[in-house]
Amino acid sequence: MMRLNYMLLSSVITLAIAGAAFAEDTLTVTSWGGAYTKSQEEAFFKPFAKEAGAKILQDEWDGSTAKLKGMVETGQVTWDVVDVEPSHALQGCDEGWLETIDYSKLGGKDAFIDGAAMDCAVATIVFGTIYAFDAAKFPNGGPTTMADLFDTAKFPGPRALRKSPKTTLEFALIADGVKPAEVYDVLGTSEGVDRAFKKLDTIKKDVKVWWTAGAQPPQLLADGEVVMTTAWNGRIYDAVKNSGKNFKIVWDGQGMDFNLWAEPKGSKNKELADKFVAFTVNPDVMAQQSKYISYGPTLKAAIAKVPPDILVDLPTAPENTKNAFVVSSEFWADHDEELTERFNKWLAQ
Repeated sequence: MMRLNYMLLSSVITLAIAGAAFAEDTLTVTSWGGAYTKSQEEAFFKPFAKEAGAKILQDEWDGSTAKLKGMVETGQVTWDVVDVEPSHALQGCDEGWLETIDYSKLGGKDAFIDGAAMDCAVATIVFGTIYAFDAAKFPNGGPTTMADLFDTAKFPGPRALRKSPKTTLEFALIADGVKPAEVYDVLGTSEGVDRAFKKLDTIKKDVKVWWTAGAQPPQLLADGEVVMTTAWNGRIYDAVKNSGKNFKIVWDGQGMDFNLWAEPKGSKNKELADKFVAFTVNPDVMAQQSKYISYGPTLKAAIAKVPPDILVDLPTAPENTKNAFVVSSEFWADHDEELTERFNKWLAQ
């Protein structure tokens, strides 16, 4: 009996040790699902798992911070790396539930394009909020500037705009002659806000749809409900690439935004999480993701490694960033509530 108990005890200890080793070699990465996560799987998850001899478990979230904060506050952190938006990175830093990024291990902040290296999250992709049009509706040449989106005399037809002040107000100011580099200086004043809404007044009657979901813009163009619409570049690219649509993106005045890796405080696999983030923030590795989805790398050195035939369709292509701006997460953290309230009142008028 004693020998049996000893054998059972030995088995339990062996399993516990094996379980601990397995836990150390397992990383849980949480992202958004769909084609975006698939691109991460091909570019990052599979290569890292092979190189590190680790297992990557995947989870999804909807961007609601309650679960993430709750994990940290209760000490029950099951996510090791999370794909976040800039607003999450700011909030997590301010409230203390995200780790600070050590950029000395990632080549320094200067290795990244402007806005990509945040204190508590490091961006891996750039997506652009742009506007696009149905080329068939403009056989003699379509719009080329942000001002053209608002020029219903030269380019007649119904429009669709996002039902949000974010980027919509910036676009209005750029169309009204404000340089993209100065857009937040202007929008940060009451006169600038008035100016943006005054410009929106000029096309309000021509906006047939105020969209709320990313899938709407390409569908609105495909159905012929509108001739041009603001959109996220990846959605339009997908409609062209995979559905054969004759849509064209206007990059002038695009708003560049990010998705970023963050690490919740209290992860039991922080060392492996650090290695994973460092692996993805390597120019050769990061450049691979653009093969699977039309988002641009955030490392300056990675942009140069993207094949020219792919780069041309990315937000970070030099030709596409000539008149672009980086969406300011700080500005919108400070002004989102008040501007959304005014925007909704304006819509209701």
